[in-house]
Amino acid sequence: MPAKDLYHDNVKNSLIKDNWKITHDPLRIRLARGKNLFVDLGAERLLAAERGTEKIAVEIKSFTSPSDMKNLEEAVGQFVLYAHLLVRYYPEYKLFLAVTENVCKTVFEEEAGQTLIEDGIIRLFSFDPNQEVIVRWIP
Repeated sequence: MPAKDLYHDNVKNSLIKDNWKITHDPLRIRLARGKNLFVDLGAERLLAAERGTEKIAVEIKSFTSPSDMKNLEEAVGQFVLYAHLLVRYYPEYKLFLAVTENVCKTVFEEEAGQTLIEDGIIRLFSFDPNQEVIVRWIP
């Protein structure tokens, strides 16, 4: 089992407050030959009685190293890998990156982050770790 991210419990509580039910903690992707990868969380919520449920997988990133660009490179690589594997193994799940609102402003409102969002490479949401609430979804 991988170590939990610094903000793991904050994100989990934020999702619960936003009416998500945590279904996996973590969501295991079982690969051939006994290999495993772990997405931090799996969650679902009821959309409407006739539409069923919406399912998401959440990868949490703290961006704690001194270089935001290095953090971004690592987060995007992991996100792309997980997104492609989820299509194969859990096609009903949509992957989101969870970052603090501060990281959202300092990284994803800048050119490199905006390019990833605008080109549909990543989906993310920001959260407030102190209040444990989701601030905004950026699909």
